[in-house]
Amino acid sequence: MSGSFEQRLAAQYGNLSTRLREAGDYIADNPVSIATRSLRTLASESNLAPATFTRLAHALEYENFEELRETMRDQIGRRVSPFADRADRLQKDAADPQSSFLNRYAAATQDNIAALTAAIEPGRLEAVADKLAAARRVVLLGALGSTGIAEYTAYIANFLGDNWELGARAGSSLGATLAGLDERDAVLVITKPPFARSTIRSAIHAHEQGAYVALITDSRTCPALHAADETFIVPTDSPHFYTSYVATLFLLEAILALVAKRAGPRATERIAEVERRNRLLDEVYAR
Repeated sequence: MSGSFEQRLAAQYGNLSTRLREAGDYIADNPVSIATRSLRTLASESNLAPATFTRLAHALEYENFEELRETMRDQIGRRVSPFADRADRLQKDAADPQSSFLNRYAAATQDNIAALTAAIEPGRLEAVADKLAAARRVVLLGALGSTGIAEYTAYIANFLGDNWELGARAGSSLGATLAGLDERDAVLVITKPPFARSTIRSAIHAHEQGAYVALITDSRTCPALHAADETFIVPTDSPHFYTSYVATLFLLEAILALVAKRAGPRATERIAEVERRNRLLDEVYAR
């Protein structure tokens, strides 16, 4: 098994025992402690036996816990600046008891983007973009809170090509959209708790048909993890009452930019043609 700690944990989460899941959650939530503190101290703070962390390392196919720890240290190394920025913001907040919600919300979303960026190993986004750019068809799946995000992604992607489609668009059949998918196709899934049953089932169905599945979620408990060829666990912390989609949009826009890069002049010609027809059909306001 290869990939970051988060990737390995997400891939195996459904197969782990309760105690190993607790250890995995603790490591994911406390990367600095894992990188800097002794195993004995970690065990005491997490109320888990030291052997539990060792068993988790083996379950995720690390040679030992020290190799897992080195992985977390590398991740922390890529987050030195974000951590410093966070400390600076905390000091400013402490000095200003009237700190506004807007400032706290901005800090949270910036932290989410920084954490996501640090967790994604170089090449992962490039690999996903390669798959999406080469796919015969790309189906976007997103329901409930993710509906608008999937629709926005489809709108942008359709500037690049006519092979991107939104699953279960109003008035269309989800079954019809998924019919005929095979190894030549790709499915991009956006789902967060509470998970939409239709999205989970569709992702699993697409995987069973041989399509490449890229999954974006914010929880290691997502029921479709085992069906994904690539998974991104996106931080969503926020003082808001609802899940933040800011980092999710950041990730999707980055993926679309990389897909556009691969399309080259063909994408430029397609975008120009779409814009021309938009004006021809009077879809956009023009002076």
